[in-house]
Amino acid sequence: MDRITRMFVFALMLALSGIAAAEPIDINTADAQTLAAGLNGVGDSKARAIIAYREQNGPFGSAEDLQQVKGIGGRILDMNRSNILVGDRGKQTR
Repeated sequence: MDRITRMFVFALMLALSGIAAAEPIDINTADAQTLAAGLNGVGDSKARAIIAYREQNGPFGSAEDLQQVKGIGGRILDMNRSNILVGDRGKQTR
């Protein structure tokens, strides 16, 4: 049993290290596939909604602006806050 426990802990550590090492996602330039893969609680539909909002309203000024997208609330924002990058704000697409 001790060996199984050690193997489980090792596997868990490997899994968590992959999560911690993830690159931040720039919500102003990422495509739908990158958003869906890189943000917790964001699937294909919400990723497409993020892009549609960005195309219609211009670049996000802050991570909090994601809450303007239908389906993105405080919970999703909090789960991803440390993984969100807000760059490229100078390019307006309105």
